[in-house]
Amino acid sequence: MAMLSNLDLIRRVPLFSMLTTEQAQTIADGVIKRRYRRGEIIVEQGRKSDALFILLSGRARVITSDARGREVILAVLESGDYLGEMSLIDNEPHSATVRAEVQTDVLVLARSDFAACLPENSSLSYAILRGLVSRLRNADRQIESLALLDVYGRVARALLDMAQDEEDGSKVIRSKVSRQDLAKVVGASREMVSRVMKDLEERGLIETQENGWVNLTERLTTQ
Repeated sequence: MAMLSNLDLIRRVPLFSMLTTEQAQTIADGVIKRRYRRGEIIVEQGRKSDALFILLSGRARVITSDARGREVILAVLESGDYLGEMSLIDNEPHSATVRAEVQTDVLVLARSDFAACLPENSSLSYAILRGLVSRLRNADRQIESLALLDVYGRVARALLDMAQDEEDGSKVIRSKVSRQDLAKVVGASREMVSRVMKDLEERGLIETQENGWVNLTERLTTQ
């Protein structure tokens, strides 16, 4: 059987099914093939790789972990799936680690070639893309919190995510924090969230102002 060209491989990937012939050829000219052994990391949480990875064969796990090394599997990727696109769109580090579960062959596309197929940075469609990536990152964090953190940790993370950075380095939530809404965010009862908030205040980790705003201290962590 004849070896497939890069263009043939590109045409088999659903992500590129709507590209024009010229765009598909540009992608084909830019990709390189790479093989990952079982257990090898393709992308690492917290780092940037500046590339899009398209699985040709094999299988990989999308994993997030906490500071203690506890892991949650967010997804399993197979042939035709891709990864790394979120970091290429918003220029932020990877939100999860992807590790080859078996020997896995991928096509690697550099940032510059990927960008050639994206809309202009100033366009509405690009702004929508960045918004979708932001939502996906938040969803990953929510899944990680529910799986790895207890209620204290989930409440602390939610408060930290809600807070704004002040010029003096402090963090403030510039709105009244509804216990009911917070309970829905962290997946706990309102009563439990109220107990956690009271405990955080008694320990001096948060301070509720008269106007309902909440000050967070540097000692507030998810641990």
